[in-house]
Amino acid sequence: MARTLALTLLIGVSAAGCGDGPDDRAGGPAGTAPSASPSGASSGPPRPLSGAELCVSAVGYWAREILDGAVPYGDYQSMGLSNRQYDILREVVDAARTAKRKQGARAAGELIARQVRRTCAERYRDGGPSVGPWQR
Repeated sequence: MARTLALTLLIGVSAAGCGDGPDDRAGGPAGTAPSASPSGASSGPPRPLSGAELCVSAVGYWAREILDGAVPYGDYQSMGLSNRQYDILREVVDAARTAKRKQGARAAGELIARQVRRTCAERYRDGGPSVGPWQR
C-alpha cells in the first residue's frame, strides 16, 4: 500500500511538473521551483520535497485538471492525495469554479495558485502525519 501511494505521488508530482508554458517556471500556478541550478549544473542530489511542497504540487495539479473538466478515476487515494490534501482540493476547486464563472479562466487559475500555496503552507506548517503532536 505504501509503495503504491509513493509511486502514485511520484507520478502526480512528475505530471504536475510537465509542460513548457510560461506558468511552468518557478512562481507559476503550481508554485514549484526548478530542480536544476540556473547554470544547469547540479550541486548534488535533489532534496526531498516537504509535505507542503508535495501538497502544492499534487493539489495544484488536480485542481487545474478538475477545473478544466477532467473527472478523476476513483477516490482521493487513487489521485495520490491524502485526506487532508483532498479537503484542500475541494475548497480550492469550489472557489475556482466561482471565480471562473464571475471573472474568467485566468482569474480562476491565479486563485488556484494562490490558495493552494497558502492553504498547503498553513495545513502543513507542523509537518506531515508522521510529525505532530499525536506522535509525542
